Amino acid sequence: MTTLADILRGIEGGVFPTPDLSITVVPAPSDREVCVVAFTAHIVIAADVSPDWVAELIPDGDLSAPLNPPFLYALEQLTGRRVNAIDQMLLAPALTDPAERAAAVDGLIEVTERGHPRIERAWRYRDDVHAYTSPYGGLVLTGRGLAGRLEVALEVPEPTRGTGHGRQLARAARALIPPGTHIWSQVSPGNAASTRTFLAANYHPVGAEALLVR
Repeated sequence: MTTLADILRGIEGGVFPTPDLSITVVPAPSDREVCVVAFTAHIVIAADVSPDWVAELIPDGDLSAPLNPPFLYALEQLTGRRVNAIDQMLLAPALTDPAERAAAVDGLIEVTERGHPRIERAWRYRDDVHAYTSPYGGLVLTGRGLAGRLEVALEVPEPTRGTGHGRQLARAARALIPPGTHIWSQVSPGNAASTRTFLAANYHPVGAEALLVR
């Protein structure tokens, strides 16, 4: 059986769903997660719903409908969840050169307490969360999120925004994961500054997602 984890691991390896204007329905990856994921000319709905139910709501070839409010509302009602966000997805490989990895994490200190609001939020949606502070007060987190993928979240203090610190944290995340793996970032489409940050750290856009949570 194809799973969302299979699809995401394939994308990490450069293999995307066939751009054939179709919709693939796969099981929800866990009790915590339901989502709609959009790639070029292909939609993946990861939820415990039948393909027939999806087909009744989405006209053939209409790949905008799955991320629009009517369908997402119907999915909310069926699953008893709410849409948490609709984000663009960006992806980057781990840094492999030892010198680059060391330079990227220089000055970071791991935070073991969970009192920070951003860390608490990360634990609600991810497993195996690790958080690190930078010398200027920034925060970078990694963890296992949707379908077990490695994800990153950043927080840059207001006084240091626009100075390249966000880009440094995004790059650091690529050194905080094992070589040979990849890390995903979810960014609001309207957050142009964050998008530029991840693009500058060599993350690449791969799609969009609507995540439904309890």
